[in-house]
Amino acid sequence: MTIRSNDRFFNSTQFRRLSDEQCRKLYWACLEILERTGIRLYSQEALDLLKKAGVSASDGNRVRIPAGLVEKALTSVPHRVTLCDRAGRRVMPVEGYRTFFGPGSDCLNIIDHRSSERRKAVLQDIVEAMTVADALPHIDFVMCMFLPEDVPQVVVDRYQMEVMLNTTTKPIIFVTTDFSGCVDAVEMAEVVVGGPEALQRNPLVAPYINVTTGLVHNEEAVQKLLYMAGKGLPAIYVPSTQGGATAPVTPAGALAMAQAGALVGVVLSQLKREGAPIIMPGWGGNMLDMRTTVQPYADPDKRTLAADYVHSLGLPMFALAGCSESKVVDQQAGIEAALTLMTDALAGANIVHDLGYLESGLTGSLAQLVICDEIVGWLEHFVAGVEINDETLALDLIDEIGPDGHFLDTDHTFKHFRERWYPHLFERDNYEGWLASGGQTLGERAAARVTTILAEHKPEPLPEDVAQKIRAIVRRAEEGRRTF
Repeated sequence: MTIRSNDRFFNSTQFRRLSDEQCRKLYWACLEILERTGIRLYSQEALDLLKKAGVSASDGNRVRIPAGLVEKALTSVPHRVTLCDRAGRRVMPVEGYRTFFGPGSDCLNIIDHRSSERRKAVLQDIVEAMTVADALPHIDFVMCMFLPEDVPQVVVDRYQMEVMLNTTTKPIIFVTTDFSGCVDAVEMAEVVVGGPEALQRNPLVAPYINVTTGLVHNEEAVQKLLYMAGKGLPAIYVPSTQGGATAPVTPAGALAMAQAGALVGVVLSQLKREGAPIIMPGWGGNMLDMRTTVQPYADPDKRTLAADYVHSLGLPMFALAGCSESKVVDQQAGIEAALTLMTDALAGANIVHDLGYLESGLTGSLAQLVICDEIVGWLEHFVAGVEINDETLALDLIDEIGPDGHFLDTDHTFKHFRERWYPHLFERDNYEGWLASGGQTLGERAAARVTTILAEHKPEPLPEDVAQKIRAIVRRAEEGRRTF
């Protein structure tokens, strides 16, 4: 199979955990939650939009959304979203079972690839993370990876966005600490691509909007959603759930509550602007580990459930894999990254983030990100399927060579051997060859590759005048001069 850069994960090998009937039951449960229990909605603009649609609030801001309004919204929300690179190339058609991979955001700590020590993250770590992500062939989009402690925290999101725009040409998913940060991030992207119309036509960025819970929609989350919808730009709207704490402990109950909240985002976006693009959460059913109170990222119980459900709605999704609960780059980190990436690739989850995450999202590692890139390269060949035809069966050649010959010097071998998967990082040499090349572990080879990338890869810089305009937006935020 010929694999092209923008659809190499057009999955031909799909796996499901939920049946059609189970997906219908989940959808009906979401409608029941919204109609019967309702939500707390901390946004006057959103309350006014619902009131105009015939939905009134009780007890101040408690809203019960009728099923008909949800189903009407589902008729106008786009079933595909396309993200573009800096040059406007439509490199991420988020639809169906296409899968794209990238890191996560806002890790407090980093495992330094030079020393293997865990420390607090600084801004230079984001520069290096974006340089590595820009170079890795199987990383399709970027997130900032780290929350740097060496810049003013009130505008830390502006610094993150500035680095991402300056250090990679790949599509960007960003997180902001407040609504004004979202506005500034969009303005920066508009500067890079040539204005609001250009960004709407070829969106380079999308915000990952964290919502308090499926039943509590905080003001800033809703503000960001409605702002993006008003501009016709994609937004990722993800209500948080922690089974056993803020949601039922069962995977089904936690998932239903989270996805009911996501449907609120669909409704509000369509009331704001019919046809506004929105991306659903492609993970859910989370829970707290009742022994440690940690929310695990790589546990098996919730895997692919949300992906199956969102596929049943025909909507694009933001998923989570390539992560680990391990505290270091070790066997557990490799195993959990591989298992989670495998399940999401098989399920056809769309935008898969958190590659390179350790310690349940508290720590990031560039060496782990490189390992995840290698795993994705393996999966690329696995899910692509195989061609069975006269050329690949090579029956005439088999007959010509017969039982006493070999295939090493045939034209057929020379023509096709490069189509097979060859690792860049995983070890395939014999023992003597491995020793001769340094006898390194996978973690050591990954750290060495990070060092090589940082020494050799030079991301395409922004034009100086554009970079200066972005710097001015950061300075303006620091000085608190934005008005709405």
